[in-house]
Amino acid sequence: MAQDEHQLSPPVQQQLQQKKIRVLVSKLGLDGHDRGALVICRALRDAGMEVIYSGLFCTPERVANIAIDEDVDVIAMSLLNGAHLVLFPKVARLLRERGVSDILLIGGGIIPENDRKLLEKEGISGNFGPGTPLTAIVEHIKSNLRK
Repeated sequence: MAQDEHQLSPPVQQQLQQKKIRVLVSKLGLDGHDRGALVICRALRDAGMEVIYSGLFCTPERVANIAIDEDVDVIAMSLLNGAHLVLFPKVARLLRERGVSDILLIGGGIIPENDRKLLEKEGISGNFGPGTPLTAIVEHIKSNLRK
């Protein structure tokens, strides 16, 4: 075999060099409904992202710890129980307190329109509701990821 047969083509080399987007999908608080979060996990994985799922009933402290330990690029927080104005901003605050400012925070669940604006002021973007096309979430992550 010739020596150059062992070399990878430039497109393959570039693909191997690109870092996958690492996303933590988290279910905060006492919300035990994770079907939507699991659908999001699969959609993000199918879009080429590396996905870590927190499991149910996470505290904001646990989410922040996982995000830091796993060196994620994005935290996708999901809540259906109305506690988003308390729990989502707490995750953002905990990250800031630990000097972490390069993680994209996105929210989803049952979030009233007025609450979305409040969450955006806290640094949580997206705030997707039921029926949001999965491609919209993927595109939001790709276009808002902090470099």
